[in-house]
Amino acid sequence: MNVCDCYFKSGCPPHTSSLRAQTGMRVITIGIDPHKSSHTAVVVDTTDHKISLRRFVVNAGTFRQLMRWCEQWPERRFAVEGARGLGRTLAQQLAAAGEDVVDVPSTLSARARLLATGGDRKTDPADALHVAQVALFRQDLRPVEPEDQTTILRLLTERHDDPDQSAAPVRAARDRRPHRLRGDPAAGGVPAHAAR
Repeated sequence: MNVCDCYFKSGCPPHTSSLRAQTGMRVITIGIDPHKSSHTAVVVDTTDHKISLRRFVVNAGTFRQLMRWCEQWPERRFAVEGARGLGRTLAQQLAAAGEDVVDVPSTLSARARLLATGGDRKTDPADALHVAQVALFRQDLRPVEPEDQTTILRLLTERHDDPDQSAAPVRAARDRRPHRLRGDPAAGGVPAHAAR
């Protein structure tokens, strides 16, 4: 019994693309556990058997390396953990290239990991495998759509509209400090006659 048998009680069949129905080919799922310095990818087939595993160091050529490695599976679907967060760049590159990509929330992959290991041990290959398993057995995952240029430009302008945005919490804390001292002048060592 694998983790998906325990976790996905609905008994739903694995999600497959419409291309499989048209061509009769087996669709594989590529689960990706993204990090800042590396991406780990695990390939599973429709019966949840692990076919391949590869770790990619993040650099300018990572996306090309991933696509070259995936050419051996023409019927494929990508599952990226945290496609709205840390995996956003990779998920957007895949979606822009016309790939079938779904977002696997980290909470779902964490549940699958917990049920599979009985604990909280984390490894990148195991996490990527659990991402692929969740995508294989869950049909309600959000598909990743490529963002258009206006969205990208809006995100860039929002970030650069306030150059002191990162200093705002420090500035607010500094501005609150004198109020605290005025509230209890004796604690600050101010003479009683100056506090009146």
